[in-house]
Order: sequence, then structure tokens, then C-alpha cells
Amino acid sequence: MNCLIADYMHDSLQQLLLDIGVQPDYRPTITREDILEIISDYEGLIIRSKTRIDEEVVSKASKLLFIARAGAGIDNLDEEAIEKRNIKIFNAPEGNRNALGEHTLGLLLSLMNNIARSDKEVREYTWDREGNRGYEVEGRTVALLGYGHMGGSFAKKVKGMGTRVIAYDKYKNDFSDDVVEEVSMEEVYKEADVFSIHVPLTSETKSLVDYNYISKFRKNFYLLNTSRGEVVSLDGVCKHIEEGKIIGAGLDVLENEKLKTLSEKQKKSFDYLVNSDKTLLTPHIAGWSFESYERINEVLVGKIRGFLSKRK
Repeated sequence: MNCLIADYMHDSLQQLLLDIGVQPDYRPTITREDILEIISDYEGLIIRSKTRIDEEVVSKASKLLFIARAGAGIDNLDEEAIEKRNIKIFNAPEGNRNALGEHTLGLLLSLMNNIARSDKEVREYTWDREGNRGYEVEGRTVALLGYGHMGGSFAKKVKGMGTRVIAYDKYKNDFSDDVVEEVSMEEVYKEADVFSIHVPLTSETKSLVDYNYISKFRKNFYLLNTSRGEVVSLDGVCKHIEEGKIIGAGLDVLENEKLKTLSEKQKKSFDYLVNSDKTLLTPHIAGWSFESYERINEVLVGKIRGFLSKRK
């Protein structure tokens, strides 16, 4: 079985595939045009996020049995086009959930304790203790939108800091346990001191968290987004920071992460966020640790092994 690897992966991947009888063809710099020309020769395809797998690609993939996404999100896959050809989709949220949970917690702690701002000030010879007095996480209500692998990882970490953790997930029921309390979205609006987003990007979630959505929160709160940038309207976030509803925003993802292609509206929002001392911005690195880089391979190959064993 031949498998095309169409992006940069941790060095361990090729040997892991060979160990289960899959021949890897590692082409990390391959273009979409090249993929279209050669994809008919492969039973497997492993990608990250740079390649969109749509009807055009799969229509030429006559032998393809599986597509493995090295990461959690699969919004760059046309699931309908893929599944109608009985091509199996694998992703690996188990591989980077710990890294994402830690990063999300780091964003929260930094925001609540003014760590980034005070660091910048000290480097500029400003020693302002009172102006950088922080808040404690303990005793706060942390609300999650979505309770999958990522939300669950963050929940365990922040629960250990003495918080109440509540979660709303449209597609899950009866998941309350000693870490999290399942609630309605109305309860999230009412109780949240911290609101952390952990949903995939779909037609339902695109621009879900906009100005009107945020207006429904009863308290002023901290906003965290380590899911997908297009879930959150940055224009709405900027307005609510200005009005005081959002105390601080930790954003690992943006609506448009190709910063040289920002529209006029996107640039206005981006410039506001960059110049605000109530924001913390990171370049889509939640989940992108050295450990997760390797662990994702192990998770994916484990799923591919299980799939192939059932075909024998």
C-alpha cells in the first residue's frame, strides 16, 4: 500500500508507516497541481492544513482508501465528497489535546495577571505594580463552548485551580462528571467569568460568536479562542473590548491568518487587537508543541493500523 505524505511531518512518521506495511512517499513541498496528477497512484493520503481536499482531488483518487489529517480540525476536507466515495477520514485530536489545554490555560493566566503587558513595561523601564495588579482564577466559573478532546483537556487543567467548570455542547449529552457540569447555553450566558471556545469550524459555527452573541453574557468576562478563527467575529470582539464586556481576549486563531491578505475590515480589527493591552495574540500554536508533533503521528498510525486490520 502506497501513502502520499503531502506536508511536513515529524521524522517518526515514515518508519511508523513502514512498521504496519504502508509504503510512505514523503513529499512535503508538493503542490496541489502535483497532487492532482499523481493521487491516482495512492491508497493513502496524509496532510496537514495547507491542502484543501475537495471534489476535484478525490475524483482523481481512484485507489484512495483513507485520508489522515495530522491534527484535530478537518475543515479543509470536503467530508461529503470524501465519504460518498467510501474514503475513511482520520484525524488526531488525541495527539495535541494536552498541548492545547496547556496553552489555553497559559493564555488565561497571562491575561488575568497582566503578564505580557507588565513584561513589556518593565523592558521599557516602567515599574508599575499597582497598574498590573491581577485577578485569581480560583473561585471563577469557566464556561466552555464544546466539550470534545480539546475542551476536556482544558477543563481538567483549569478545574485543578479551584474553578467551577461548566460546558455546553450541542451534540453531546449526559457528560457531567467530577470535572465539568453540563449546562444550557443560557446558563453559560448567565454564569461565565471565562468563556473558552472549543468547537470545530462548520457552517453552523462560522461567525457564531459575533457582537450579538457576546451581548447575551450577563457578566463581563475573559474570552479565549483556541479553536478556529472564523468561529469568532473579531469586529464584535473589538467592540465589546471597547465597551468593557470583554475584560481580556486570548486569541490563538484569527478570521484570516494570512496577515498580508487582510481585508480593510479585517485590518481594522487586527490593528485594534494589536494595539490593545487587553489582548493576547499567538500564531495558531495551541496544540503545536514538540511533544504533540510526534504524538500526532502515533495516534494517526494507530488508527490506520486498526482500519487496515479490519480489511484483512
